[in-house]
Amino acid sequence: MDKKFLSLAILFFVVAFTYAQQIGSSPEYIKALTAEWKGERFADGRPKISDNLLERLKKITIEEVWAELIELGYHNQFEGDWKLIDENESSTMTGRAVTAQFMPARLDFENYVIEQGKKEGRAWEQRRTVSWAISTLVEGDIYVADGYCKPSYGTVIGSNLGNGVYARSKNGVIIYGNVRDPEGLRKIEGFNGWIKGTDPSYMRKTLLTGINTPIRIGHAIVLPGDAVLAKKDGVIFIPPHLVEHIVLTGEVTRLFDLFGQQRIKEGKYSAGAIDSVWTEEIKNDFRNWAKENKDRIPMSLKKLDEYLEARNF
Repeated sequence: MDKKFLSLAILFFVVAFTYAQQIGSSPEYIKALTAEWKGERFADGRPKISDNLLERLKKITIEEVWAELIELGYHNQFEGDWKLIDENESSTMTGRAVTAQFMPARLDFENYVIEQGKKEGRAWEQRRTVSWAISTLVEGDIYVADGYCKPSYGTVIGSNLGNGVYARSKNGVIIYGNVRDPEGLRKIEGFNGWIKGTDPSYMRKTLLTGINTPIRIGHAIVLPGDAVLAKKDGVIFIPPHLVEHIVLTGEVTRLFDLFGQQRIKEGKYSAGAIDSVWTEEIKNDFRNWAKENKDRIPMSLKKLDEYLEARNF
């Protein structure tokens, strides 16, 4: 093929893609964003972190996750200073992020978004984009929205949309911004949200501009498919390819503590020996202890052994 023709063809496709930029990210784009994930994916391209890992993640502390992420070079994954919609509901939530980006409305850009939404089959009749990302949720997702902390006329959900979120995801929300109708939201059994505030106004002069794009939540960056760990004192977003490692690290640390404290009480080792780099005798003793206490170990013995082989403990 003629090189000049090939170059023109490539330029045509690049320009065509640019001018047809989707509101909802394509599976190919999401796969490129999360290329380090090697496991199963959803149809939309997001990494499909297992339900088992997400359940085990609930028992890991924010501090344990943060320390490991920092060690691995991820410095911008935590955001604190939240209000919970329901302080009496469970204050721990895990799930897979579906991201939504909101911006101040601008008429010409809004016209483009609505036209593009029509092409993508979204509900555009009333020119309301606020529900578009919610309609993509599946069970186990968490709706993570950047509402840029707009104090009024930018409320990302109210009780109707909150019910929609929970019906699809059986989970709650992380919203860098405000919500409306907190009384109604608190009536949704099992639902909770980490928010920056409340306001009685409905969304106006605010526009959804992207679904499953990279977004900023305060000091943190979030990609579609990130594992979300939300606790009373903050929210941390974990790259999918690191979730298993981080869960295992937290779980093994607890096992080390259980084993070490038991052996110190038995008088087999001193506290100094347990707190130092372990000898081969202690390492082998721990492995035997793990086999004898399989019911206390959240991972398989094979996974534990693989982790220990890679760890200098």
